Amino acid sequence: MQFRATLAIVTLAISPLVPGQDFENWEGEGELGVLITSGNTEETNTNSRLGLIYEVPEWRHTGEFRSNFSESEDETTAEKYRAELQTDYKFEGSQYLFLRGAYEDDRFSGFDFQSSATTGYGNRVWQRGEASFLDLSAGVGYRFNKLEEPDEDGNRDDEKAIGRLAAQFDYSLSENALFRQKLSTEVGLDENDTITESETSLQATVVSNLSMKVAYLVQHLSDEPAGAEATDTEISLSLLYGF
Repeated sequence: MQFRATLAIVTLAISPLVPGQDFENWEGEGELGVLITSGNTEETNTNSRLGLIYEVPEWRHTGEFRSNFSESEDETTAEKYRAELQTDYKFEGSQYLFLRGAYEDDRFSGFDFQSSATTGYGNRVWQRGEASFLDLSAGVGYRFNKLEEPDEDGNRDDEKAIGRLAAQFDYSLSENALFRQKLSTEVGLDENDTITESETSLQATVVSNLSMKVAYLVQHLSDEPAGAEATDTEISLSLLYGF
C-alpha cells in the first residue's frame, strides 16, 4: 500500500515532464563516458546519462536518468540505474515550491531498490546571469526501500518519513567552462539515519554542442544494509552533447 502511494507521488512528478506544444522551451544533454567506482562496487565501467529541463516563467521541470554497467568474463560486475524527476512552481521571483521523485536500482548495494518522494520550498538565493546561481531547498516526504536480504527483524521493507535538505551551486568560469556542486541529505524523521550525497563536476566546451566533463560523486549511508559498504564513490570522465 505504501509503495503504491510512493509511485503515485512519483507519477505526479513525472507527468509535467511530457513535452507539449512548447517544445522550444526544452533543453537537454546526453552523456557517455568512463566511470571508476569504489565501495560496494570496485570497477571501471561505462556510464550514460540523459538530462532534460523545461522552463517557463512560472514552472521548471527537470529530469535526470543515469546508468552504469560493466561485465567481466560473461559475468556482470556492476549494474546501476537511477531516475530523478522534479517539478518547481516559481513565485515571487526566486522562490519555488517543488515536488520530487527518485528511484534507484543498484544490483550490488544491498537494496533491491531505493525510492523517495518529497515536497517542499526552495529559493534561488543568488544568481549572476543565466549560468551562475545558488539554489537552496528543504522539504519533507517519504522513503520506501526494499532490502535484498531480510534485516535482523526479518523485514525486507524499509519505509519511513524523511526530511530533505539540498543545495546546487553553478558557477560559470568562462563562456566555455562551468563548475557545479550539488549536495543533498535525507534524514529519517522517526529514526536517526541519513543518506548524504555530494557531486562535484567541471565541464568545458570542446566544440559547438560537445563538452568534456569530469565529476566526483560520494554517497554515504549512516545505516547501510548488512554486508554492504556505507560509502560509495564514483569518478567519471565523459563526453556531453547538448541539445
